[in-house]
Amino acid sequence: MATEKCRSKEVFVKHDNITDIYTYMRAHASLLGERILQEYPALHQFDDAVSSRIEGLLRTPFPAQTIAIMGVAKRWQQARTSMVVAECGTGKTLISLGAIHVHSRGIPFTALAMVPPHLVEKWAREAFLTLPGLRVFLIDDLRNGGDENKSHGVNEVRLRQGRIVREGLHTTLSELRLRKDSPSSRKRWLSLCGRPSLFIVGRERAKLGYFWRHAYRVPHSGPYVGCIVNSDTGKPVIVDDSRLTAAEFEKVKIAETIETRGEKSCRPLHSPLWQADSDKLRRMAPIEFIGRYMPEWFDYAICDEIHQLAGDTAQGNALGTLASCTDRIVGLTGTLLGGYADDLFNTLFRLEARRMKEHGYEWGTTGRSSFIQDYGVLETITKVEPANNACSKAKATSTVRRKPGASPLLFGEFLMQLCAFLFLEDISGELPPYEETYLSVPMDAPMQEAYRELEEDMRKALKAHRGNRSVLSTMLNTLLLYPDHPYGIGTLYGTEFDPELKRRVRFVIAEPRDLPDDRIYSKERKLIEEIKKELAEGRRCQVFAVYTQKHDVTARLQRILSNEGLRTAVLRASVDTSKREAWYARQVKDGVQVVICHPKLVETGLDLLDFPTIIFYESGYSLHTLRQASRRSWRIGQRRPVRVKFLCSEGTMQTSCLRLMGKKLLVALTMEGKFAGEGLQSIDEDDDMLSAMARELVERNGIGETADSIWRALSTEHQKLFPSNSHSHDDASSIEMPGILLDTQSAPASLVEGAMDTGSIVVFGQRPQALSGKRRRGRPAVPEQASLFGFS
Repeated sequence: MATEKCRSKEVFVKHDNITDIYTYMRAHASLLGERILQEYPALHQFDDAVSSRIEGLLRTPFPAQTIAIMGVAKRWQQARTSMVVAECGTGKTLISLGAIHVHSRGIPFTALAMVPPHLVEKWAREAFLTLPGLRVFLIDDLRNGGDENKSHGVNEVRLRQGRIVREGLHTTLSELRLRKDSPSSRKRWLSLCGRPSLFIVGRERAKLGYFWRHAYRVPHSGPYVGCIVNSDTGKPVIVDDSRLTAAEFEKVKIAETIETRGEKSCRPLHSPLWQADSDKLRRMAPIEFIGRYMPEWFDYAICDEIHQLAGDTAQGNALGTLASCTDRIVGLTGTLLGGYADDLFNTLFRLEARRMKEHGYEWGTTGRSSFIQDYGVLETITKVEPANNACSKAKATSTVRRKPGASPLLFGEFLMQLCAFLFLEDISGELPPYEETYLSVPMDAPMQEAYRELEEDMRKALKAHRGNRSVLSTMLNTLLLYPDHPYGIGTLYGTEFDPELKRRVRFVIAEPRDLPDDRIYSKERKLIEEIKKELAEGRRCQVFAVYTQKHDVTARLQRILSNEGLRTAVLRASVDTSKREAWYARQVKDGVQVVICHPKLVETGLDLLDFPTIIFYESGYSLHTLRQASRRSWRIGQRRPVRVKFLCSEGTMQTSCLRLMGKKLLVALTMEGKFAGEGLQSIDEDDDMLSAMARELVERNGIGETADSIWRALSTEHQKLFPSNSHSHDDASSIEMPGILLDTQSAPASLVEGAMDTGSIVVFGQRPQALSGKRRRGRPAVPEQASLFGFS
């Protein structure tokens, strides 16, 4: 019987036991792991020397944070850009400021941080507590006057008794760009300041530019009389095979891509249907001013929560401007991917445009489509309509749509050398257990009957108005809402273009049945049961719901829970972002047991340590929001086990929503190096073979044991600095709960084995037939330098 002797260890493998790629990888896991770690060493190894400037920080970073700081600093020696992908609470602020401190080598620097608006003062406070001799300035706006009750221009702030107060130098960006008697404006600033300086701007104010208005024409004669036409073409704007009407111009900018001039084709031309409004206040966005008049004035740029700037928005464009006008930039995020490969397209283009162009991509829709075809998952659906008789030909139509998924090649070619990945378990061994529970609740008989009736009406409307987006969006929102608010919805309408009337007209989609609003339904009874069980253990609960406007689910839940004798409060969007932390402290002081809100209101910046139980009554479709909100309580400083529960009505659109979220979450974790099959993502298995193979290699076979030993060493060093304390005894006893899906008490690499789907039907990088005619681009070799860390 044939055997094989491995070079590094005496390992004998029987070849007749190797029946597929997975058993082969199991057999050679250790050798493959050693080879991977040799070929792609970390930019900063655990035993590499650490800069002496680390000791100069006012806060001593954890060993894992120190590795990240050194990794980013070394990355800046090779390139202008870097990213820190770290879970909520791992100290991304400390890492970014520490990297600037190390890379500057004691030379006074200027840094610009663009952060969420409610974190401006928090950033200033942490900067004072981290960097010695630092001066901090807030960019309030571009103006030097205006409302006397508001701050204007650029104002210095200082830390007084734990609070940020505005005192010191007052100036403006217009003043800072002037050199006056100095050789340059930068040298003039250094003569005035003489110390490291950090400028902080909220991203809402950073992008606050001129007002705009819609721009189109309405002919008074000719073939298009009374229609909305594009001024560049003189023709109507066609959307979904129907003409755009004035009623459809809402508070969003609309643009058209022109591909023909008259009867001849031309290069694609971007034609905006909007323009600057000269009748309103004329102003320039602060970031646009910096990009235009102060290039290279700032040595460093920090962009916090960079995943929120991935869209084609003014804030996203501000990121591109920031990256182009500063010498070094670092992006910070806790949720890199939203489940689709093209979530990274805009961010990568704004940070590393040259690299993207080297791979053959161009900015815009065409480049994004190519990116999805190479690194995402596309599904081709071919529909063949039956023939009417033996002589006619059946009509076949193909539709290509994207699905959740991202190729591991995306990690190797773009993320590995750009990002530092850090997890909470790498920072502190004192984190309590974290559990996720998926609870599917059967509907009551009347609710189920009404829901199926509504679902059937929706299905008929879809068939009658095939491809109508108004029907699709109405169906999605109504079917998600109805199990939680089965009354007061009213008649549902859709719109379609009428060629005779030459405008869009309404039609009835469905009329949902109104159920009694004074009855408590099965999902609500389950919520009450879970909350009472948690409160019996002395655990406050945070409940998330996404419908808060016309059909207010949060108000209904507050009424139901209050009637049960539970002290409940609702956080509304009207509470200013900078005051929400104090609002929570006030509720805890007043004895509130349950807080209800939209998850987006606490998505970033808040620590909900007083609420160790989080219940998603409704989840929504944003993976970024779900991931951020679910970790609000599981942070450094939490002493109690954290439980996150997802409720849904069985057999409804809510189940489909959570299944999709689980699929997207699995993709996101894979791109961050976590090949896990637990938690919410276990609701649905991954479809692609490459991800399954990666999980087989990393998770099941111990590749990354070297990394494990590093983290064990980190843990040892951490224990020297922070001796372990026992957790609270009131939560020591575990409770039997159905579907507990995650347990973080295990070692970093001993992740729970996830299901592997070997029946893959979609292959990464494989183009659908309808798109296969395009010329293939040459793909550069996978970079030889790995990211900051090995496998974890």
